[in-house]
Amino acid sequence: MAAQNIVTQEVTFPGESVEIRAFVAKPAAGGPHPAVIVVQEWWGLNEHIKDVARRVAKEGYFAVAPDLYSRQGHKITADPNVAAQLMSGLKPDDGVDDLLSTMSWLGRDKDARDDRIGVIGFCMGGSYALRLPCTTKEIKAAAPFYGEIPPDEELRQLACPIFYAYGENDGWITRQDVDRLAAALKKFNKSGEVKIYKGCSHGFFNDTRKDVHSPAEAQDAWQHALKLFAENLKR
Repeated sequence: MAAQNIVTQEVTFPGESVEIRAFVAKPAAGGPHPAVIVVQEWWGLNEHIKDVARRVAKEGYFAVAPDLYSRQGHKITADPNVAAQLMSGLKPDDGVDDLLSTMSWLGRDKDARDDRIGVIGFCMGGSYALRLPCTTKEIKAAAPFYGEIPPDEELRQLACPIFYAYGENDGWITRQDVDRLAAALKKFNKSGEVKIYKGCSHGFFNDTRKDVHSPAEAQDAWQHALKLFAENLKR
C-alpha cells in the first residue's frame, strides 16, 4: 500500500497538573483513523520522535507524540547527563497520567478513533509503552522498544497484545528481566512476542544515533510493530 499523504500540527491539551504539548501527524484525508501514541526517549520530544510519528501517520494512523517533559518546561537535550536528570525528574505515575490525558484528548478529536488506540515507545518511552496497557484496558496494542519491565503483578493486568524489541547488548535493560517478560506472557496467558536482536545495543532503532543504530534490525522491528497495529487497530 502506498504511503498516505499526511498533515502535522502542534497541539496543547490539559493534563492533570499542566498543559501538555504534543506533536500530531495524521492522514490528510478520510478518518476517523485508529490512533497510535508515540512515546519519547529520555532526550525529550525531539525531531527523531516527530519523524517516528510521521512514519506512523503514513501507515494510516492518527499519531500523537505527547511531550512528557511538559511538566519540566518542554526541555530537549542531546546530553545524556541532562537526559538522565530529566527522566529522573519525571515521576512514573505522572508520566502515566499524562499519557492517560493524551488518550482523553484523542477521544475528543473527530479524526481519531478512541476505541482503537495503540502505543509505541523507545527507551524511557518503551517503559511507558509497556506500563500503560497494564494500567488501562483502552490500549489495544503496544510496541515497547527496550523499555523497563514492570513487576509481574502489573504484567498480570496487561490488557492487549504486545511486541517487545530488545538488543542483546543492551546495557540498560537486563536479559534476565526480558526473559521474565517472556515467561510472564506465557504464565498469565497474554498475547505477545519478545524478540531479541543479536548484536544490537540499547537505542538500536534510533537512526539519528550512528553509534547504536542497526538499520536492518530496526526495519525488522518496525515491520513487527506495524503488523501488530494492523492486526489489532485496523480491524
